[in-house]
Amino acid sequence: MRLALAQLNPLVGDLAGNGERLLHACRQAAAASADLVLTPELSLWGYPPRDLLLRPALLAAQAGALNRLAAVLARECPALAVLVGIAEPVAGAAAGELPALYNAAALVEGGGWRVVARKRLLPSYDVFDERRYFRPADRPALLERESGGRRWRLGLTLCEDLWVEEALQGHRLSGPDPVGELRDLGVDLLLNLSASPFGKAKTALRQQLAARAARRLDCPVVYVNQVGGNDELVFDGASFVVDATGALVSQLPCCREALACWDAADGRDGAGPGAAAAAGEAAVAEAAGVAAAASAGPALVPALPDPQEQLLRALVLGVADYARKCGFQRALLGLSGGIDSALVAVIAAAALGADRVQGLLMPSPWSSAGSLADATALAGRLGLATHTLPIAPLMGGFDAALEPALAGPPQGLSAENLQSRIRGTLLMAVANQQGQLLLSTGNKSELAVGYCTLYGDMNGGLAVIGDLYKTSVFALCSWLDSSDAAPCRAALGLPAQGELIGETIRAKPPSAELRPDQRDSDSLPDYAVLDPILRRLIEEMASPEQLVAAGAEPALVERIWTLLRRAEFKRRQAPPALKVSGRAFGSGWRMPIAAGG
Repeated sequence: MRLALAQLNPLVGDLAGNGERLLHACRQAAAASADLVLTPELSLWGYPPRDLLLRPALLAAQAGALNRLAAVLARECPALAVLVGIAEPVAGAAAGELPALYNAAALVEGGGWRVVARKRLLPSYDVFDERRYFRPADRPALLERESGGRRWRLGLTLCEDLWVEEALQGHRLSGPDPVGELRDLGVDLLLNLSASPFGKAKTALRQQLAARAARRLDCPVVYVNQVGGNDELVFDGASFVVDATGALVSQLPCCREALACWDAADGRDGAGPGAAAAAGEAAVAEAAGVAAAASAGPALVPALPDPQEQLLRALVLGVADYARKCGFQRALLGLSGGIDSALVAVIAAAALGADRVQGLLMPSPWSSAGSLADATALAGRLGLATHTLPIAPLMGGFDAALEPALAGPPQGLSAENLQSRIRGTLLMAVANQQGQLLLSTGNKSELAVGYCTLYGDMNGGLAVIGDLYKTSVFALCSWLDSSDAAPCRAALGLPAQGELIGETIRAKPPSAELRPDQRDSDSLPDYAVLDPILRRLIEEMASPEQLVAAGAEPALVERIWTLLRRAEFKRRQAPPALKVSGRAFGSGWRMPIAAGG
């Protein structure tokens, strides 16, 4: 049986458009002689649809989209079937009863469609909130199909249903073991339709979970993941197949739409010639087309990129899709000559093209000549258009306007924040006038401790590196300037030769340059000290007492803990930040503003 893994990039809630994407993938798969097309979780809706699932009109439109897909397939690809992720209304649910849906998969074939699987484990942690919308299914899903002169028993699972190994994951939802329950049913293949967001080391973890499931069931596991950016979430795709021993035999690319065919072997051990054919040079293609499956031969599974490249590609994809799906073609950012804005400029240029990114240089009396030179040189390397708008005259105007109310000009922190707010106002004005997406350049360390200004440097429609600690920013920029990054830079349309960020930007001490000789270290611990403590407080939810017990200096921990808590009101008003860590500020961070503890 030839399976087509369709790694799709949907637009959330666009049922008609996503239906056309599914049709396009099916036509590609039919051209490659596939028998069954596998698509990601909720592929007709895009993940996560959130409260769009509560709109009756969209649920009604779902049936129309499925009927159209079934009719066109019956006419154009009558031998093909496709598994589509849908939201299935619960039969007999009372009016107004919530939740009244199943997270389900429908088999579309022969001019019709039917639900063949429902999700068992519904995540409601981190960014997930599925129990708000869905009910859990109460039985495993088994699909039997005739293909290649034999009857296949396909176990079907949806995303979290595979995440049942607490020793690997570090946590596990209470409930059934969907993989274990399939063991007694004698499945020939386990199929998992997923929408799993990008995260550090997550690709390897998914493959470990699939390998464990393969060994438990003694059969191959086929994992198909969504790709693309949806709001703050980035889905990296990286779909794959492992054989019955857990060995990787087919790998799709990360961070781009693709379709690949894999031939299931005649034997349940996955070692037949069909598996070797698919494992070799599996048919991988972007939306432009699909290659034929390779002939039998030695397995040549393409390796996924270096972790820093995966991170860069995820950020680039997140910016590109956020702009495209929200209707922006161009972007704007403030260029300070610092490392944060330099990295955001690189990501934006790769995502949208340098000719569609503009930088504003907004020097104050405290801006160093070196910073201006560095910003100008970076823009030149990337090919960005820039404008310079000095803010000293505006600072003087604000001082004069505020003097009667303050009995003198603004002083101290008020004067510093005023500079940031002047810059934020200029950026918003230019972005509004020119229809650009304003990109915020703040990092996670700053957002964590409140070292940022509301209505100033926090202005923007998207916080590109808002989930990267400062030390992570330095690490990614160092990699970008290394020879290892040259092939990736070229593939993303960036200059491949020479430094991109630049040694002068990477080496300078971080500074907001809001007063003479200012350094971030005047107000904060060094980032090498600050970031590890923040990681434990934010991503591990450790208490200050636990950090002190582990050897951290008590006064330092208390200082950082206080800053973290006091900045909650700022984060609540920040633009969405692309999520690339295990726990990001945004929909997965639900802390109260006024709170004890």
